[in-house]
Amino acid sequence: MYLSELEEIIAYIICIAIVIGFGITTYMEIKNTIHEEKQKYREQKENEKKIKTLINYFNTKKKLIDTAVELNLSIKKNKNKN
Repeated sequence: MYLSELEEIIAYIICIAIVIGFGITTYMEIKNTIHEEKQKYREQKENEKKIKTLINYFNTKKKLIDTAVELNLSIKKNKNKN
């Protein structure tokens, strides 16, 4: 079966439209994926920063508690000596 000249032109246009559509959808998907990955990376960095702050807070709190315990022990030793 042979196509007329008009049918061939229409078939070419449809093929070109399909290829262009495929290219555009692929580009949009890649663009969205890159945006999502950047957002995940930002969230990860924010979470890491929060975790570092918490670790610093807990370390400081531990030092304060250790100092308080040492002071209590020294006070008890001084009371026992007197």
